[in-house]
Amino acid sequence: MLLGGARAAELAGVLTGWGMNATAVSEKIGVASAIKMCRSVMIKGLEAIVIESYSTARAYGVEEHMIPTLYETFPGIDWNKQGAYFFSRVAQHGKRRAEEMREAANTVLEAGFTPYMAAAIAEKHDWVAQQSRAGVFAGLPKDAGWQDYADRLLQQSRQDK
Repeated sequence: MLLGGARAAELAGVLTGWGMNATAVSEKIGVASAIKMCRSVMIKGLEAIVIESYSTARAYGVEEHMIPTLYETFPGIDWNKQGAYFFSRVAQHGKRRAEEMREAANTVLEAGFTPYMAAAIAEKHDWVAQQSRAGVFAGLPKDAGWQDYADRLLQQSRQDK
C-alpha cells in the first residue's frame, strides 16, 4: 500500500506494525495515486496488448511462431502462463479495470499528454468485460489456457459478423 500526505509516514508505521505492507511515498497528497495510475497504464496495457495480440495470432494460426519470439525478447517471462493469467483477470475484472483506466486517462491528461493508450486500454478492458457478461467465457475452467479464452472471443466475433 502506498501512502501519501502529511501523516503518511506515521500511518505506514502503524500499518506495518499490524503486518501490512505499507510505504509512505510522499508528504504530498496525490503522489501515491499518481504512482498507482502510471503503473496501471503499464500493467493493464500489457494485459490489453496480450489479449489483442494473442487473439489475433490465434485467428491467423501464427501463435506457434509469434509467442516464441516473445520468449526470445523477454526470456524471464512465461508468456503462455502470463497470457492465461492476463486473459482470466480481464475477463473477471475488466469492468472495474476499464473504469480505473478512464481515471488513469484523466491522470495522463492532467500531466499534459493526450491519453491515447490509456483510453484504448480502457476500451479493450471494457470490451472483454462485455464479452464476459454476455457469457462468452462461461464454463471455462479456472486453469484455462489463453487459447481457450482467445477461441471463445474468436467464436463470438464470427457469430457477430
